[in-house]
Amino acid sequence: MTTNTDRYRAARDHLVETIGDYATAVETFTWPRITGQFNWATDWFDVIARGRPHDIALWIVEEDGSEQKITFAEMAARSDQVATWLQGLGVGKGDRVILMLGNQLELWESMLAIAKLGAVIMPTTSALGPADLADRIGRGGARAVIANTADTAKFDAVEGGSMRVVVGEPVTGWHTYTDAYSVPAQPFTACTEVGDTSLVYFTSGTTSRPKLVEHSQVSYAVGHLSTMAWLGVRPGDVHLAISSPGWAKHAWSCFFAPWIAEATIFVYNYARFDAAALLHQLRRARVNTFCAPPTVWRMLIQADLGARPEGLREILGAGEPLNPDVIARVDTAWGLTIRDGFGQTETTLQVGNTPGQPVKAGSMGRPMPGVPVVLVDPLTGERASEGEICLDLGAAPLNLMTGYLDDEKRNKHVMRDGYYHTGDVASRDADGYITYIGRTDDVFKSSDYKVSPFELESVLIEHPAVVEAAVVPAPDDTRLAVPKAYVALADGWSADAETARQIMQYSREHLAPYLKVRRVEFFELPKTISGKIRRVDLRRREEEAHAAGTPIETEHRYEDLLS
Repeated sequence: MTTNTDRYRAARDHLVETIGDYATAVETFTWPRITGQFNWATDWFDVIARGRPHDIALWIVEEDGSEQKITFAEMAARSDQVATWLQGLGVGKGDRVILMLGNQLELWESMLAIAKLGAVIMPTTSALGPADLADRIGRGGARAVIANTADTAKFDAVEGGSMRVVVGEPVTGWHTYTDAYSVPAQPFTACTEVGDTSLVYFTSGTTSRPKLVEHSQVSYAVGHLSTMAWLGVRPGDVHLAISSPGWAKHAWSCFFAPWIAEATIFVYNYARFDAAALLHQLRRARVNTFCAPPTVWRMLIQADLGARPEGLREILGAGEPLNPDVIARVDTAWGLTIRDGFGQTETTLQVGNTPGQPVKAGSMGRPMPGVPVVLVDPLTGERASEGEICLDLGAAPLNLMTGYLDDEKRNKHVMRDGYYHTGDVASRDADGYITYIGRTDDVFKSSDYKVSPFELESVLIEHPAVVEAAVVPAPDDTRLAVPKAYVALADGWSADAETARQIMQYSREHLAPYLKVRRVEFFELPKTISGKIRRVDLRRREEEAHAAGTPIETEHRYEDLLS
Protein backbone atom coordinates (compact mmCIF):
# COMPACT_ATOMS: atom_id res chain seq x y z
CA MET A 1 0.00 0.00 0.00
CA THR A 2 1.29 3.45 -0.93
CA THR A 3 1.65 5.68 2.15
CA ASN A 4 1.77 9.43 2.63
CA THR A 5 5.53 9.07 3.12
CA ASP A 6 5.87 7.18 -0.16
CA ARG A 7 3.98 9.87 -2.06
CA TYR A 8 5.98 12.60 -0.34
CA ARG A 9 9.29 10.95 -1.27
CA ALA A 10 8.18 10.42 -4.87
CA ALA A 11 7.32 14.12 -5.21
CA ARG A 12 10.65 15.10 -3.66
CA ASP A 13 12.61 12.81 -5.97
CA HIS A 14 10.70 14.08 -8.99
CA LEU A 15 11.62 17.70 -8.25
CA VAL A 16 15.28 16.86 -7.57
CA GLU A 17 15.45 15.11 -10.94
CA THR A 18 13.51 17.61 -13.07
CA ILE A 19 14.04 21.09 -11.61
CA GLY A 20 17.04 21.70 -13.87
CA ASP A 21 14.57 21.67 -16.78
CA TYR A 22 12.00 24.29 -15.78
CA ALA A 23 9.44 23.48 -18.48
CA THR A 24 9.47 19.78 -17.67
CA ALA A 25 9.22 20.40 -13.92
CA VAL A 26 6.23 22.73 -14.32
CA GLU A 27 4.49 20.41 -16.75
CA THR A 28 4.96 17.18 -14.78
CA PHE A 29 4.99 18.13 -11.10
CA THR A 30 1.93 17.71 -8.92
CA TRP A 31 1.74 18.07 -5.16
CA PRO A 32 1.73 14.69 -3.38
CA ARG A 33 -1.71 13.55 -2.23
CA ILE A 34 -1.33 13.66 1.55
CA THR A 35 -4.50 12.51 3.32
CA GLY A 36 -5.71 11.52 6.76
CA GLN A 37 -3.05 11.55 9.46
CA PHE A 38 0.25 13.19 8.68
CA ASN A 39 3.02 14.60 10.82
CA TRP A 40 6.24 15.73 9.13
CA ALA A 41 8.43 15.02 12.16
CA THR A 42 7.32 11.39 12.47
CA ASP A 43 6.25 10.53 8.92
CA TRP A 44 9.21 12.11 7.18
CA PHE A 45 12.09 13.10 9.44
CA ASP A 46 12.06 10.00 11.63
CA VAL A 47 11.71 7.77 8.57
CA ILE A 48 14.82 9.22 6.91
CA ALA A 49 16.74 9.60 10.18
CA ARG A 50 16.50 6.33 12.07
CA GLY A 51 19.25 3.88 11.23
CA ARG A 52 21.61 6.62 9.92
CA PRO A 53 24.25 6.89 12.68
CA HIS A 54 26.91 8.45 10.46
CA ASP A 55 25.15 10.98 8.20
CA ILE A 56 25.26 14.48 9.67
CA ALA A 57 21.90 16.23 10.02
CA LEU A 58 23.09 19.35 11.84
CA TRP A 59 26.57 20.92 11.97
CA ILE A 60 26.96 24.00 14.18
CA VAL A 61 30.19 26.01 14.25
CA GLU A 62 30.81 28.77 16.79
CA GLU A 63 32.91 31.89 16.33
CA ASP A 64 35.68 30.45 18.55
CA GLY A 65 36.00 27.39 16.31
CA SER A 66 34.16 24.91 18.55
CA GLU A 67 31.55 22.81 16.80
CA GLN A 68 28.85 20.17 17.15
CA LYS A 69 27.90 17.50 14.64
CA ILE A 70 24.63 15.64 15.20
CA THR A 71 23.68 12.69 13.02
CA PHE A 72 20.21 12.05 11.71
CA ALA A 73 19.81 9.06 14.06
CA GLU A 74 20.92 11.14 17.06
CA MET A 75 18.53 13.95 16.16
CA ALA A 76 15.60 11.55 15.93
CA ALA A 77 16.42 10.00 19.32
CA ARG A 78 17.13 13.32 21.09
CA SER A 79 13.89 14.88 19.86
CA ASP A 80 12.07 11.74 21.05
CA GLN A 81 13.50 12.34 24.52
CA VAL A 82 12.49 16.01 24.54
CA ALA A 83 9.00 15.17 23.28
CA THR A 84 8.52 12.48 25.94
CA TRP A 85 9.73 14.86 28.66
CA LEU A 86 7.49 17.74 27.48
CA GLN A 87 4.57 15.34 27.35
CA GLY A 88 5.25 14.47 30.98
CA LEU A 89 5.08 18.18 31.82
CA GLY A 90 1.64 18.37 30.27
CA VAL A 91 2.33 19.64 26.75
CA GLY A 92 -0.09 17.97 24.36
CA LYS A 93 -1.74 18.14 20.99
CA GLY A 94 -2.82 21.63 19.99
CA ASP A 95 -0.89 23.42 22.76
CA ARG A 96 0.98 26.47 21.46
CA VAL A 97 4.61 26.69 22.50
CA ILE A 98 6.69 29.88 22.29
CA LEU A 99 10.16 28.82 21.15
CA MET A 100 12.71 31.58 21.75
CA LEU A 101 16.15 30.13 21.12
CA GLY A 102 19.17 30.98 19.01
CA ASN A 103 20.91 28.83 16.42
CA GLN A 104 21.65 26.05 18.91
CA LEU A 105 21.07 22.32 19.05
CA GLU A 106 18.08 22.68 21.40
CA LEU A 107 16.22 24.72 18.77
CA TRP A 108 16.13 21.88 16.25
CA GLU A 109 15.45 19.28 18.95
CA SER A 110 12.54 21.33 20.27
CA MET A 111 10.99 22.01 16.88
CA LEU A 112 10.93 18.30 16.11
CA ALA A 113 9.75 17.41 19.62
CA ILE A 114 6.88 19.92 19.63
CA ALA A 115 5.82 18.69 16.20
CA LYS A 116 5.91 15.05 17.30
CA LEU A 117 3.48 15.87 20.12
CA GLY A 118 1.07 17.50 17.71
CA ALA A 119 1.63 20.75 19.58
CA VAL A 120 2.02 24.07 17.76
CA ILE A 121 5.43 25.70 17.26
CA MET A 122 5.47 29.49 17.73
CA PRO A 123 9.02 30.60 16.78
CA THR A 124 10.00 33.89 18.38
CA THR A 125 13.14 35.98 18.05
CA SER A 126 15.21 36.61 21.18
CA ALA A 127 15.42 40.29 20.17
CA LEU A 128 11.93 40.90 21.56
CA GLY A 129 11.30 42.67 24.84
CA PRO A 130 8.62 42.07 27.51
CA ALA A 131 5.88 44.11 25.78
CA ASP A 132 6.26 42.23 22.50
CA LEU A 133 6.34 38.90 24.33
CA ALA A 134 3.18 39.76 26.23
CA ASP A 135 1.50 40.54 22.89
CA ARG A 136 2.64 37.25 21.37
CA ILE A 137 1.63 35.14 24.36
CA GLY A 138 -1.68 36.99 24.72
CA ARG A 139 -2.79 37.07 21.11
CA GLY A 140 -1.14 33.76 20.29
CA GLY A 141 -2.60 31.94 23.27
CA ALA A 142 0.70 30.26 24.14
CA ARG A 143 0.55 27.64 26.88
CA ALA A 144 4.29 27.02 27.18
CA VAL A 145 7.60 28.84 26.69
CA ILE A 146 11.09 27.50 25.96
CA ALA A 147 13.86 30.11 26.28
CA ASN A 148 17.52 30.56 27.17
CA THR A 149 18.56 31.57 30.69
CA ALA A 150 19.57 35.06 29.53
CA ASP A 151 16.03 35.74 28.29
CA THR A 152 13.96 34.41 31.17
CA ALA A 153 13.79 37.77 33.00
CA LYS A 154 11.84 39.19 30.05
CA PHE A 155 8.94 36.94 31.05
CA ASP A 156 8.83 37.97 34.72
CA ALA A 157 5.97 40.42 34.25
CA VAL A 158 4.31 38.56 31.37
CA GLU A 159 1.10 36.70 32.06
CA GLY A 160 0.36 33.42 30.28
CA GLY A 161 2.70 30.72 29.02
CA SER A 162 2.44 29.12 32.45
CA MET A 163 4.59 26.09 31.63
CA ARG A 164 8.12 27.45 31.20
CA VAL A 165 11.34 25.67 30.25
CA VAL A 166 14.83 27.15 30.51
CA VAL A 167 17.78 26.12 28.37
CA GLY A 168 21.05 26.70 30.21
CA GLU A 169 21.53 27.53 33.87
CA PRO A 170 18.52 26.69 36.09
CA VAL A 171 16.07 29.47 36.95
CA THR A 172 13.61 29.38 39.83
CA GLY A 173 10.12 28.53 38.64
CA TRP A 174 11.33 27.19 35.30
CA HIS A 175 11.76 23.55 34.29
CA THR A 176 15.33 22.74 33.25
CA TYR A 177 15.71 21.51 29.68
CA THR A 178 18.64 19.19 30.37
CA ASP A 179 16.33 17.01 32.47
CA ALA A 180 14.91 15.76 29.16
CA TYR A 181 18.13 13.86 28.45
CA SER A 182 17.52 11.55 31.42
CA VAL A 183 14.18 10.40 29.99
CA PRO A 184 14.13 7.17 27.94
CA ALA A 185 13.40 7.88 24.27
CA GLN A 186 9.88 7.00 23.20
CA PRO A 187 9.31 6.83 19.43
CA PHE A 188 6.21 8.72 18.33
CA THR A 189 3.72 8.04 15.56
CA ALA A 190 1.56 10.51 13.68
CA CYS A 191 -1.18 12.00 15.87
CA THR A 192 -2.19 14.89 13.64
CA GLU A 193 -4.57 15.28 10.73
CA VAL A 194 -3.43 17.15 7.62
CA GLY A 195 -5.56 20.17 8.54
CA ASP A 196 -4.31 20.49 12.12
CA THR A 197 -2.19 23.52 12.99
CA SER A 198 1.57 22.96 13.06
CA LEU A 199 3.08 26.47 13.19
CA VAL A 200 2.04 30.00 14.07
CA TYR A 201 4.42 32.70 12.86
CA PHE A 202 4.41 36.40 13.60
CA THR A 203 5.20 38.59 10.60
CA SER A 204 7.96 41.16 10.95
CA GLY A 205 5.58 44.13 10.92
CA THR A 206 7.08 46.46 8.29
CA THR A 207 3.86 48.49 8.04
CA SER A 208 1.61 47.41 10.92
CA ARG A 209 1.37 45.35 14.09
CA PRO A 210 2.68 41.82 13.46
CA LYS A 211 0.11 39.42 12.05
CA LEU A 212 -0.27 35.83 13.30
CA VAL A 213 0.13 33.45 10.37
CA GLU A 214 -1.24 29.94 10.88
CA HIS A 215 0.07 26.93 8.94
CA SER A 216 -1.30 23.41 8.72
CA GLN A 217 0.55 20.10 8.84
CA VAL A 218 1.07 20.32 5.07
CA SER A 219 1.24 23.99 4.02
CA TYR A 220 4.87 24.30 5.16
CA ALA A 221 5.94 20.68 5.58
CA VAL A 222 4.82 19.72 2.07
CA GLY A 223 4.75 23.21 0.58
CA HIS A 224 8.48 23.63 1.12
CA LEU A 225 9.10 21.17 -1.66
CA SER A 226 8.98 24.35 -3.76
CA THR A 227 11.66 25.96 -1.58
CA MET A 228 13.87 22.87 -1.76
CA ALA A 229 13.58 22.91 -5.55
CA TRP A 230 14.53 26.59 -5.74
CA LEU A 231 17.52 26.15 -3.43
CA GLY A 232 18.75 23.31 -5.61
CA VAL A 233 19.75 21.35 -2.50
CA ARG A 234 20.19 17.62 -3.05
CA PRO A 235 20.59 14.53 -0.85
CA GLY A 236 24.01 14.55 0.80
CA ASP A 237 24.63 18.28 0.29
CA VAL A 238 25.88 20.70 2.93
CA HIS A 239 23.52 23.68 3.04
CA LEU A 240 24.19 27.04 4.71
CA ALA A 241 21.54 29.74 5.07
CA ILE A 242 22.19 32.98 6.94
CA SER A 243 18.97 33.39 8.90
CA SER A 244 17.89 34.26 12.41
CA PRO A 245 15.57 31.97 14.38
CA GLY A 246 12.10 33.31 15.01
CA TRP A 247 11.38 34.24 11.41
CA ALA A 248 9.78 32.12 8.70
CA LYS A 249 12.87 32.17 6.48
CA HIS A 250 14.67 30.17 9.16
CA ALA A 251 12.08 27.42 8.87
CA TRP A 252 12.35 27.65 5.09
CA SER A 253 16.09 27.21 4.68
CA CYS A 254 17.35 25.98 8.05
CA PHE A 255 14.75 23.33 8.84
CA PHE A 256 12.27 22.09 6.26
CA ALA A 257 13.94 22.45 2.85
CA PRO A 258 17.37 20.92 3.63
CA TRP A 259 15.91 18.03 5.62
CA ILE A 260 13.32 17.39 2.91
CA ALA A 261 16.36 16.93 0.66
CA GLU A 262 18.19 14.81 3.30
CA ALA A 263 21.02 17.33 3.38
CA THR A 264 23.22 18.60 6.22
CA ILE A 265 22.19 21.90 7.79
CA PHE A 266 25.37 23.92 8.40
CA VAL A 267 25.21 26.82 10.87
CA TYR A 268 27.90 29.40 11.52
CA ASN A 269 27.26 31.53 14.61
CA TYR A 270 28.95 34.90 15.00
CA ALA A 271 28.44 37.96 17.20
CA ARG A 272 29.55 40.43 14.53
CA PHE A 273 29.58 39.82 10.80
CA ASP A 274 33.03 39.13 9.37
CA ALA A 275 33.09 38.53 5.62
CA ALA A 276 36.48 36.81 5.65
CA ALA A 277 35.41 34.45 8.44
CA LEU A 278 32.20 33.50 6.63
CA LEU A 279 34.09 32.86 3.39
CA HIS A 280 36.52 30.65 5.33
CA GLN A 281 33.64 28.56 6.65
CA LEU A 282 32.14 28.19 3.17
CA ARG A 283 35.44 26.74 2.04
CA ARG A 284 36.22 24.66 5.14
CA ALA A 285 32.80 22.97 5.25
CA ARG A 286 32.68 22.56 1.46
CA VAL A 287 29.22 24.11 1.43
CA ASN A 288 27.25 23.15 -1.67
CA THR A 289 24.26 25.50 -1.45
CA PHE A 290 24.41 28.94 0.17
CA CYS A 291 21.51 31.34 0.77
CA ALA A 292 21.96 34.81 2.28
CA PRO A 293 19.94 38.02 2.51
CA PRO A 294 20.88 41.00 0.31
CA THR A 295 22.55 42.78 3.23
CA VAL A 296 25.05 39.91 3.61
CA TRP A 297 25.73 39.78 -0.12
CA ARG A 298 26.33 43.52 -0.16
CA MET A 299 28.84 43.19 2.67
CA LEU A 300 30.54 40.22 0.99
CA ILE A 301 31.21 42.15 -2.20
CA GLN A 302 32.79 44.91 -0.11
CA ALA A 303 35.38 42.30 0.91
CA ASP A 304 37.73 40.17 -1.19
CA LEU A 305 35.56 37.33 -2.46
CA GLY A 306 38.57 35.42 -3.75
CA ALA A 307 38.17 32.28 -5.85
CA ARG A 308 34.92 30.35 -5.78
CA PRO A 309 34.77 28.09 -2.71
CA GLU A 310 35.35 24.48 -3.74
CA GLY A 311 32.12 22.52 -3.64
CA LEU A 312 29.85 25.55 -3.92
CA ARG A 313 27.24 24.85 -6.61
CA GLU A 314 24.21 27.08 -5.91
CA ILE A 315 24.04 30.58 -4.41
CA LEU A 316 20.83 32.41 -3.55
CA GLY A 317 19.42 35.64 -2.20
CA ALA A 318 16.20 36.04 -0.23
CA GLY A 319 14.40 38.33 2.18
CA GLU A 320 14.27 41.36 -0.09
CA PRO A 321 14.88 41.79 -3.84
CA LEU A 322 18.55 41.63 -4.82
CA ASN A 323 20.06 44.42 -6.88
CA PRO A 324 21.46 43.43 -10.31
CA ASP A 325 24.85 45.04 -9.59
CA VAL A 326 25.44 42.71 -6.63
CA ILE A 327 24.57 39.69 -8.76
CA ALA A 328 26.96 40.81 -11.52
CA ARG A 329 29.90 41.36 -9.16
CA VAL A 330 29.57 37.93 -7.55
CA ASP A 331 29.19 36.30 -10.95
CA THR A 332 32.41 37.97 -12.11
CA ALA A 333 34.32 36.70 -9.07
CA TRP A 334 32.92 33.17 -8.75
CA GLY A 335 31.32 32.32 -12.07
CA LEU A 336 28.08 31.62 -10.19
CA THR A 337 24.84 33.57 -10.49
CA ILE A 338 22.95 34.48 -7.34
CA ARG A 339 19.42 33.25 -7.92
CA ASP A 340 16.63 35.36 -6.49
CA GLY A 341 13.28 34.17 -5.22
CA PHE A 342 10.05 35.45 -3.74
CA GLY A 343 7.82 34.15 -0.99
CA GLN A 344 6.26 35.23 2.27
CA THR A 345 5.67 34.06 5.82
CA GLU A 346 2.19 33.21 4.54
CA THR A 347 3.54 30.89 1.83
CA THR A 348 6.58 28.94 0.76
CA LEU A 349 8.63 29.91 -2.31
CA GLN A 350 6.24 31.25 -4.95
CA VAL A 351 8.53 32.63 -7.66
CA GLY A 352 12.16 31.79 -8.26
CA ASN A 353 15.07 31.58 -10.64
CA THR A 354 15.52 27.81 -10.66
CA PRO A 355 18.81 25.91 -11.02
CA GLY A 356 20.31 25.73 -14.48
CA GLN A 357 17.94 28.25 -16.05
CA PRO A 358 18.82 31.62 -17.62
CA VAL A 359 18.59 34.52 -15.16
CA LYS A 360 17.34 37.86 -16.42
CA ALA A 361 18.84 40.88 -14.70
CA GLY A 362 16.43 42.27 -12.15
CA SER A 363 13.94 39.42 -12.43
CA MET A 364 13.13 37.13 -9.52
CA GLY A 365 12.29 34.28 -11.90
CA ARG A 366 9.15 32.36 -12.81
CA PRO A 367 6.36 30.68 -10.80
CA MET A 368 7.52 27.53 -9.07
CA PRO A 369 6.08 24.17 -10.13
CA GLY A 370 2.67 23.66 -8.55
CA VAL A 371 2.32 27.30 -7.44
CA PRO A 372 -0.52 29.13 -9.31
CA VAL A 373 0.95 32.64 -9.46
CA VAL A 374 -1.00 35.30 -11.38
CA LEU A 375 -0.70 39.08 -11.65
CA VAL A 376 -3.94 40.99 -11.05
CA ASP A 377 -4.60 44.61 -11.97
CA PRO A 378 -5.60 46.30 -8.67
CA LEU A 379 -8.09 48.58 -10.46
CA THR A 380 -9.90 46.16 -12.75
CA GLY A 381 -9.40 42.88 -10.88
CA GLU A 382 -8.38 41.30 -14.20
CA ARG A 383 -5.23 39.32 -14.83
CA ALA A 384 -2.53 41.48 -16.39
CA SER A 385 1.15 41.68 -17.33
CA GLU A 386 1.66 44.11 -14.45
CA GLY A 387 -0.19 43.96 -11.16
CA GLU A 388 -0.36 42.52 -7.70
CA ILE A 389 1.22 39.10 -7.21
CA CYS A 390 -1.61 36.72 -6.30
CA LEU A 391 -2.27 33.01 -5.96
CA ASP A 392 -5.29 31.57 -7.76
CA LEU A 393 -7.38 30.01 -5.00
CA GLY A 394 -9.30 28.02 -7.62
CA ALA A 395 -6.12 26.00 -8.18
CA ALA A 396 -5.98 25.14 -4.45
CA PRO A 397 -2.41 26.32 -3.70
CA LEU A 398 -1.12 23.79 -1.18
CA ASN A 399 1.71 26.02 0.04
CA LEU A 400 -0.60 28.74 1.38
CA MET A 401 -1.30 29.45 5.05
CA THR A 402 -4.53 28.40 6.71
CA GLY A 403 -5.10 32.08 7.45
CA TYR A 404 -4.40 34.84 9.95
CA LEU A 405 -5.20 33.62 13.44
CA ASP A 406 -8.43 35.09 14.85
CA ASP A 407 -8.60 37.80 12.18
CA GLU A 408 -11.52 37.06 9.86
CA LYS A 409 -11.66 40.62 8.54
CA ARG A 410 -8.07 40.44 7.31
CA ASN A 411 -8.59 36.91 5.97
CA LYS A 412 -11.55 38.03 3.88
CA HIS A 413 -9.53 40.95 2.55
CA VAL A 414 -6.47 38.96 1.44
CA MET A 415 -8.55 36.03 0.09
CA ARG A 416 -11.05 38.18 -1.84
CA ASP A 417 -12.25 37.67 -5.41
CA GLY A 418 -10.85 34.16 -5.71
CA TYR A 419 -7.24 35.13 -5.08
CA TYR A 420 -4.76 35.28 -2.23
CA HIS A 421 -3.34 38.81 -2.41
CA THR A 422 0.33 39.20 -1.44
CA GLY A 423 0.40 43.01 -1.37
CA ASP A 424 3.40 43.02 -3.74
CA VAL A 425 3.42 44.43 -7.26
CA ALA A 426 5.38 42.98 -10.19
CA SER A 427 5.50 42.77 -13.97
CA ARG A 428 5.71 39.69 -16.20
CA ASP A 429 7.49 39.58 -19.57
CA ALA A 430 6.73 37.48 -22.63
CA ASP A 431 8.89 34.62 -21.35
CA GLY A 432 7.04 34.47 -18.03
CA TYR A 433 9.80 36.09 -15.97
CA ILE A 434 8.48 38.20 -13.10
CA THR A 435 10.20 41.41 -12.00
CA TYR A 436 9.46 42.89 -8.60
CA ILE A 437 8.24 46.48 -8.49
CA GLY A 438 7.46 46.98 -4.79
CA ARG A 439 4.91 46.71 -2.04
CA THR A 440 1.56 48.15 -2.97
CA ASP A 441 2.14 50.62 -0.11
CA ASP A 442 5.62 51.62 -1.40
CA VAL A 443 4.89 52.47 -5.05
CA PHE A 444 4.03 56.16 -5.46
CA LYS A 445 3.23 58.81 -8.06
CA SER A 446 5.53 61.71 -9.01
CA SER A 447 4.28 64.17 -11.65
CA ASP A 448 1.73 61.48 -12.59
CA TYR A 449 4.49 58.92 -13.22
CA LYS A 450 4.48 55.70 -11.22
CA VAL A 451 7.71 55.27 -9.23
CA SER A 452 8.99 51.91 -8.00
CA PRO A 453 11.39 52.46 -5.09
CA PHE A 454 13.13 49.17 -5.84
CA GLU A 455 13.97 50.30 -9.39
CA LEU A 456 15.68 53.42 -8.07
CA GLU A 457 17.38 51.60 -5.21
CA SER A 458 18.83 49.07 -7.66
CA VAL A 459 20.60 51.90 -9.47
CA LEU A 460 21.72 53.72 -6.34
CA ILE A 461 23.35 50.59 -4.90
CA GLU A 462 25.63 50.50 -7.95
CA HIS A 463 27.37 53.64 -6.73
CA PRO A 464 30.39 52.77 -4.56
CA ALA A 465 29.32 55.18 -1.82
CA VAL A 466 26.03 53.37 -1.22
CA VAL A 467 25.77 50.26 0.94
CA GLU A 468 21.99 50.42 1.30
CA ALA A 469 19.30 52.80 0.13
CA ALA A 470 15.60 53.31 0.75
CA VAL A 471 13.60 55.50 -1.62
CA VAL A 472 10.38 57.11 -0.41
CA PRO A 473 8.12 59.92 -1.65
CA ALA A 474 8.95 63.35 -0.31
CA PRO A 475 5.80 65.52 -0.54
CA ASP A 476 6.10 68.26 -3.15
CA ASP A 477 3.55 70.97 -3.88
CA THR A 478 4.25 70.90 -7.63
CA ARG A 479 4.91 67.24 -8.42
CA LEU A 480 2.78 65.69 -5.62
CA ALA A 481 5.93 63.86 -4.51
CA VAL A 482 9.58 63.51 -5.54
CA PRO A 483 11.89 60.54 -5.00
CA LYS A 484 14.07 60.88 -1.93
CA ALA A 485 16.85 58.45 -1.10
CA TYR A 486 17.83 57.65 2.46
CA VAL A 487 21.36 56.27 2.16
CA ALA A 488 23.63 54.16 4.36
CA LEU A 489 27.20 55.04 3.35
CA ALA A 490 30.07 52.71 2.60
CA ASP A 491 33.28 53.04 4.60
CA GLY A 492 35.55 55.83 3.45
CA TRP A 493 32.84 58.16 2.19
CA SER A 494 31.84 61.40 3.88
CA ALA A 495 28.23 62.29 4.61
CA ASP A 496 28.52 65.64 2.88
CA ALA A 497 27.15 67.63 -0.05
CA GLU A 498 29.80 66.39 -2.48
CA THR A 499 28.94 62.74 -1.87
CA ALA A 500 25.23 63.58 -2.24
CA ARG A 501 25.98 65.41 -5.48
CA GLN A 502 27.82 62.40 -6.90
CA ILE A 503 24.98 60.06 -5.98
CA MET A 504 22.38 62.35 -7.55
CA GLN A 505 24.51 62.74 -10.67
CA TYR A 506 24.76 58.97 -10.97
CA SER A 507 20.99 58.57 -10.69
CA ARG A 508 20.53 61.32 -13.29
CA GLU A 509 22.76 59.46 -15.75
CA HIS A 510 21.25 56.02 -15.20
CA LEU A 511 17.53 56.66 -14.74
CA ALA A 512 14.75 58.20 -16.80
CA PRO A 513 14.37 61.94 -16.11
CA TYR A 514 11.13 61.49 -14.15
CA LEU A 515 12.78 58.87 -11.91
CA LYS A 516 15.91 60.72 -10.90
CA VAL A 517 16.51 61.12 -7.20
CA ARG A 518 15.86 64.71 -6.14
CA ARG A 519 16.77 64.50 -2.46
CA VAL A 520 19.40 62.55 -0.54
CA GLU A 521 19.86 62.16 3.18
CA PHE A 522 22.51 60.09 4.92
CA PHE A 523 20.66 58.18 7.58
CA GLU A 524 20.64 55.07 9.72
CA LEU A 525 17.91 53.07 8.04
CA PRO A 526 15.13 51.94 10.41
CA LYS A 527 14.60 48.19 10.23
CA THR A 528 12.38 45.54 11.67
CA ILE A 529 14.05 43.09 14.02
CA SER A 530 14.16 40.67 11.10
CA GLY A 531 16.30 43.15 9.13
CA LYS A 532 13.76 44.56 6.64
CA ILE A 533 13.79 48.30 6.02
CA ARG A 534 10.77 50.09 7.50
CA ARG A 535 10.04 52.53 4.69
CA VAL A 536 6.79 53.37 6.45
CA ASP A 537 8.81 55.18 9.17
CA LEU A 538 10.71 57.18 6.56
CA ARG A 539 7.50 58.12 4.71
CA ARG A 540 5.96 59.23 8.00
CA ARG A 541 9.03 61.38 8.73
CA GLU A 542 8.66 63.11 5.35
CA GLU A 543 4.92 63.66 5.75
CA GLU A 544 5.25 65.09 9.25
CA ALA A 545 7.99 67.53 8.21
CA HIS A 546 5.93 68.69 5.23
CA ALA A 547 2.77 69.10 7.30
CA ALA A 548 4.67 71.16 9.87
CA GLY A 549 6.28 73.30 7.16
CA THR A 550 9.74 72.58 8.56
CA PRO A 551 12.35 71.56 5.94
CA ILE A 552 14.65 68.70 6.93
CA GLU A 553 17.96 70.50 7.36
CA THR A 554 20.10 67.36 6.97
CA GLU A 555 18.89 66.50 3.47
CA HIS A 556 20.58 67.50 0.21
CA ARG A 557 18.40 68.74 -2.65
CA TYR A 558 18.85 68.25 -6.37
CA GLU A 559 18.00 71.84 -7.19
CA ASP A 560 20.71 73.07 -4.83
CA LEU A 561 23.49 70.76 -6.03
CA LEU A 562 22.86 69.98 -9.71
CA SER A 563 20.54 72.58 -11.17
